[in-house]
Amino acid sequence: MKQDNSRDASWRESLRKAMSAKERTSIPRVEMPHLPADYRVTCNEEVNSGLSAPQAVTESRRCLDCPDPQCVTGCPVAVDIPGFIKNIEREDFLGAAEVLKSTSALPAVCGRVCPQEKQCESRCIYNKMKKQPVAIGYLERFAADFQREYAKAHPVVPSRQSTNGLKVAVAGSGPAGLSFAGDMAKLGYEVTVFEALHEIGGVLKYGIPEFRLPNEVVEAEIDGLRALGVEFVSDCVVGKTISYEDIVNSGYSGLFVASGAGLPRFMGIPGENYVGIMSSNEYLTRINLMGAGREGHDTPVLKGRRVAVVGGGNTAMDSVRTARRQGAEVAMIVYRRSEEEMPARVEEVLHAKEEGVRFLTLCNPVEYLADEKGRVCAMRVQRMELGEPDASGRRSPVPVEGAIEEIPVDLVIVSVGVSPNPLIPNAISELEVSRRGTVVVDEATMQSSIPNLYAGGDIVRGGATVILAMGDGRRAAAAMHNRLSAL
Repeated sequence: MKQDNSRDASWRESLRKAMSAKERTSIPRVEMPHLPADYRVTCNEEVNSGLSAPQAVTESRRCLDCPDPQCVTGCPVAVDIPGFIKNIEREDFLGAAEVLKSTSALPAVCGRVCPQEKQCESRCIYNKMKKQPVAIGYLERFAADFQREYAKAHPVVPSRQSTNGLKVAVAGSGPAGLSFAGDMAKLGYEVTVFEALHEIGGVLKYGIPEFRLPNEVVEAEIDGLRALGVEFVSDCVVGKTISYEDIVNSGYSGLFVASGAGLPRFMGIPGENYVGIMSSNEYLTRINLMGAGREGHDTPVLKGRRVAVVGGGNTAMDSVRTARRQGAEVAMIVYRRSEEEMPARVEEVLHAKEEGVRFLTLCNPVEYLADEKGRVCAMRVQRMELGEPDASGRRSPVPVEGAIEEIPVDLVIVSVGVSPNPLIPNAISELEVSRRGTVVVDEATMQSSIPNLYAGGDIVRGGATVILAMGDGRRAAAAMHNRLSAL
């Protein structure tokens, strides 16, 4: 990508100012270009193609530059949204990326996977006008991608902050850990990130398929942190390979625990131990991280002709769309509520439908059946109807008496949630842990019961979005820095 500086900057600025609010609000929201469904189910290429420069500039002109931008309050990492968007409008794409980088360690990732429709875009003033909000996520992706492509042709070595002589450690290289590491490196700390798996990136690598988040994008963000001085150590399990005491004795002044929620949940129904029933964690890790099904990789993974994915979140959508790419002729979502209650992003549901995924809503599995070889061959589902709202605000599913049917399947992927990774909580006896297995922290500072140990992301929340985990990392970095500076 090449930045166009041929036109006079003052002319562009005067054109921008000349646009009235009426003209801006009359511009229709941009549509994200994407690969055709019949092609994308045959490969692992990224579905969304990204905006062109003219599309991004046009969409940026929709921003009204509100005096009190509520979109920023909807962002867990407090990105200066009007600031980066106005840079795009001025065609200063690199400047837009720098605004993003000042608060977000992973803008190219967030632009792809964050639920902007429930966060920043949900606060856009256009919603009050009954119009579609500014496509903040699309613009974030555009700016971050532009900078990455520009850097390939114009490599620059970032200047590192002068070290303050203090070392801090991070357990886990997912979004919370990476966000924390980036902020602490910028503050002058020597940061070491310990990752249990053989690749850096955590859930960004093992949990999200490349058709939604390419590894190239994740690697580029990680390389940016390396350039800031962050050190990454893979194949190292904190709590097993090295202990908390080892970290303290090695001279680290603080530890941020971001070990995630890698313990899958199951429903506890009859037949759940049959061959051909697995968690979404195992299924996606084998394929995304270990290369199952790809040429040159020996990792096995079960394939099915008729695949059912139980659940309605983004991980369920990732699993069922992956099953289509693994050759499933029939791939279905089985969800106990209606589609309106699904926590998955609207875009992911739409893409799944385009790819031929069937949606069996208001259905709840109650039993699995197996063939003579012990492999699942069918599932019995209970038809449901919606009752009163529960604590989450969603209407609770209620069984319809006698409405049970049998559906033939030969692979079932269970995606009904995860629990916190118990390894670190079990390894540190002084650490306060909740009944759910999450690390107990002060929500404002992310500090645990151990003064120099902070935690964030799924190990605290039990399950969170990428951007919420990143917000935890940023809060923990600020709080740990304040504490260490005062000592």
